[in-house]
Amino acid sequence: MKIVSIVGARPQFIKEYAVSKAIRNICDYVLVHTGQHYDFEMSQIFFDQLSISEPDYNLEIGSALHGEQTGKMLIKIESVLVKEKPDFVLVYGDTNSTLAGALAAKKLHIPVGHVEAGLRSFDKTMPEEINRILTDHASKLLFAPTKTAVENLKREGITEGVHLTGDVMYDALFYSLKIAEKSKILKELNAKPKEYFLTTIHRQSNTDNAENLSNILDALSSISEKVIFPIHPRTMKFMENHGLKKKVEKNIVITKPVGYFDFIWLEKNAKKILTDSGGIQKEAYLLKVPCITLRENTEWIETVEDKWNVLVGSDKEKILDAVKNFQPKEKQRNFFGEGHASENIASILKQHLLN
Repeated sequence: MKIVSIVGARPQFIKEYAVSKAIRNICDYVLVHTGQHYDFEMSQIFFDQLSISEPDYNLEIGSALHGEQTGKMLIKIESVLVKEKPDFVLVYGDTNSTLAGALAAKKLHIPVGHVEAGLRSFDKTMPEEINRILTDHASKLLFAPTKTAVENLKREGITEGVHLTGDVMYDALFYSLKIAEKSKILKELNAKPKEYFLTTIHRQSNTDNAENLSNILDALSSISEKVIFPIHPRTMKFMENHGLKKKVEKNIVITKPVGYFDFIWLEKNAKKILTDSGGIQKEAYLLKVPCITLRENTEWIETVEDKWNVLVGSDKEKILDAVKNFQPKEKQRNFFGEGHASENIASILKQHLLN
């Protein structure tokens, strides 16, 4: 039995890390890295720090417009699948690598498993939303992290092959916390626990919109306390091209993207987190850190319903109001499983492949 696992971006490396620990002992396992993220801080550092096996294939696709990037991935992934002849293909999340892997496998009549299936923001202007929907409809097995995800799939007529597994990021996060405790990132950035805000900005709606990004930077610069900002390369490039670096005041500490363990430690010790990332919203919730989401919608609606996450978009006044006044008081509920999602996925895959 052989499984090909396809990754390409920072969040997928973490999901693959958790899942592969559970499934490598049940099958031949081939790891394909599309090269969608290729900077050291966005790619290789995760393989190094998480002790992920080097990819069997690195397709080195790099950056491009969505159609071009996805097309190049399709061509190269198809070539790998024809050569490897796997019994199953695993894809993760909602990137162009996810969609390209699912489409290439489906066209070759190779069954697809989607880890983190059923998430919906209900905003089809987001490339990630299109990737999620198409991948789910191409998949044989759908590993849903939450009951909400299962219901989303049901509304779209997808009920066969759907499994409520819990969230693999839960598995990875709490395993990694033990390692993250050794991080020296706070000392390096001269930051004290619960005396700084942490922010990340990478969504196209913010990084390709000068007005939105300008408003967010204005808000961050108006915060009286330290703001730590590990910056995505695309965000930095956009800021430079549109003269937005002058918006950055001295309270904002811009760093390169940091390693997974360092970033977890920054999350855990932040006073609040401001982000447009889906995964970080969920990590903030699991770490019990208030999250201010720089979007108008979220695929992790549970975090908002539990009042640990607030949606503010790019509105400066809403951002600053949340910075000052948003303080969760509700007791959290268990939406994301018990930390055994990867084992559940491995068990389902083993049963499917044996049948």
